[in-house]
Amino acid sequence: MRKLIASTFTSLDGVMQAPGGPAEDPTGNFTLGGWLFAFGDAGMDLSAAGFDGKDRELVLGRKTYEIFEAYWPYQSEDNPIARTLNAAKKHVASHTLKSLQWNNSSVLDDDIVSAITALKVLPGYDLQIIGSGNLIQTLQAASLIDEYNVWTYPVILGRGKRLFENGARPCALRLVASKVSATGVVMSTYVPAGDIPFGSLGEDKPSAKELTRRAKMATDAT
Repeated sequence: MRKLIASTFTSLDGVMQAPGGPAEDPTGNFTLGGWLFAFGDAGMDLSAAGFDGKDRELVLGRKTYEIFEAYWPYQSEDNPIARTLNAAKKHVASHTLKSLQWNNSSVLDDDIVSAITALKVLPGYDLQIIGSGNLIQTLQAASLIDEYNVWTYPVILGRGKRLFENGARPCALRLVASKVSATGVVMSTYVPAGDIPFGSLGEDKPSAKELTRRAKMATDAT
């Protein structure tokens, strides 16, 4: 079964709205768009986190699709990101879009959870979500996301759409990779690790062996 991977840029307070520019998504009178550009670093590997869509099939929410469709098809094929995004197969979650102009794009069935479940069992590249906060939250609640790439930027925005809003399904995650850019961006990869292992500060601290056992149980559960 192929993996469903979610990759997103967020502020330190979890906001993911309009990282790419002021006009990208002004919903809710959001005026802080374009907050990631001051932190660019040549050492950031967009491809490793799936942000360029290379060797992936894209799964996009309607808003992200419309932002991408208005920009990437008009960029030079000399741009490697334009080349891979334009070539990738794209699955779009939308109840309103009926015809899509960007090549290799198709609309998913209205039952998004069933549609993604069916896609995961088909042969092909791993499925890659970029941005698409509402879609991430729907698929997280259904336990369909296999990996999260979260790039946390050293800014506090104070308002805007967040990666996980109220109502996200409580769960544990396991950090499998982490790197910090020269500009202070923390690039982390997490995988689901089962239920949250609740405890109390009044309890005896578990041993390293016990923590290892719990981590293994959580991993086996996924």
